[in-house]
Amino acid sequence: MTVKASVSISDQQDAFAREMVSQGRYASLSAVVQRGLDLLREETEARQAEIDALRAVLADRVSGEFVPVSEGRERTEAMIADKRHARGL
Repeated sequence: MTVKASVSISDQQDAFAREMVSQGRYASLSAVVQRGLDLLREETEARQAEIDALRAVLADRVSGEFVPVSEGRERTEAMIADKRHARGL
């Protein structure tokens, strides 16, 4: 289903959209605007997924074991050393 809507765009946006149509990249100005909205939706959803993932990591950290900074560094250095050793470095 499509919905007819009236939108205002700048002269620069209009020129760009018309160029996309004249190059045959899109069938109409509406198709250009629809693609722009699809890209904005995808970007917004991706950003929200990243935020949700960060919140999950933070929630996990908050509810997890407290590790002092010095011990965290030691664990990290040991992990890096193990990885290097496994790769023969």
